[in-house]
Amino acid sequence: MIPFNKPFIAGKELFYIAQAVTLGNIGGDGQFTKACCRLLEQRFGIHRVLLVPSGTAALELAAMLCGLEPGDEVIMPSYTFVSTASAFVRCGARPVFVDIRPDTLNLDETKLEAAITPRTRAIVPVHYAGVGCEMDRILEIACRHGLMVVEDAAQGVNAFYRCRPLGTLGQLGCYSFHETKNYTCGEGGALCINDPALVERAEILRDKGTNRQKFFRGQVDKYTWVDLGSSFVISEICSAFLCGQLEHMDMITERRRQLWQRYYEELLPLQEQGLLRLPTIPPHCQSNWHIFYILTADSETRNNMLEFLKQQGVHAVFHYVPLHTSPMGQRFGYQPGDLPVTETLANRLIRLPMFYELTEQEQQSVIQLVHRFFHL
Repeated sequence: MIPFNKPFIAGKELFYIAQAVTLGNIGGDGQFTKACCRLLEQRFGIHRVLLVPSGTAALELAAMLCGLEPGDEVIMPSYTFVSTASAFVRCGARPVFVDIRPDTLNLDETKLEAAITPRTRAIVPVHYAGVGCEMDRILEIACRHGLMVVEDAAQGVNAFYRCRPLGTLGQLGCYSFHETKNYTCGEGGALCINDPALVERAEILRDKGTNRQKFFRGQVDKYTWVDLGSSFVISEICSAFLCGQLEHMDMITERRRQLWQRYYEELLPLQEQGLLRLPTIPPHCQSNWHIFYILTADSETRNNMLEFLKQQGVHAVFHYVPLHTSPMGQRFGYQPGDLPVTETLANRLIRLPMFYELTEQEQQSVIQLVHRFFHL
């Protein structure tokens, strides 16, 4: 079986884990957590990075920082992972789903204005497959209406929009280091704080609602409970593993670019024959090559191809079930048919195996099987 994803060691991950244990701090906020934060801050020009246990935790922390009240509305795509919506719903907000662009599968910025109401408080663009949303337009609309922008850049670490790193454009950005991401520690995430005014409260909310970070810096003589937070501190073991990955970010990115490019070049003849559609990356976006997907003509073809690849020992997968069609989405008044572009693309998409140690022979097998399916 050629798996869809496979964990890998890029450098000193295991050595760093042993070092963390030897240093006697594996609970959190030790030298490796701080090293990861500094690396991300310096590389991408982020005002402050806080490492958290998951991308979901980053989104939940971001939602808390938006100061939402019950009944407030947050605009986002329906074609995303459940955490994008659930993080804001936990704070009492109502998700307002808008359709996606047919080219990049990102939030369709032309539909934002119509979705804004007096209750709208934030926009959450999701950078699908490591390709940036049209952030200039989104930020302009948000600024004009006084809305916060929280980037769900779970898939967008080390990807760029007009030479600006994803996750650095809104007031807040959220990264994921889940095992399926380009750079991983199994479970992990980061909150990118681009508005300095949000740093102090973010530290408090992340650390169980206490001002403990001020205490560690000597700014107060004792720490206490000052706000309603939770435990959003990542384990130092995970940070140590992540540090080993982030040190080789360029090497990992280049390897994924090579894999992505080979898929694209070898499958392009099928697109030219009208048998499938390949990903679109606008010229002003620099991808991190997170996902390689294909779009079939219809859902039946997609399902048949998934079954064919499975029978041949290839684990290819579909992606999100649109949130507006889910039981929770229907509780908010949505129903199938509301977002036609989202629904048709979601039913046609297949993600092909894409991981650091995918060999040329394995990848060529996948490519040949895709060709074979269409020419049976």
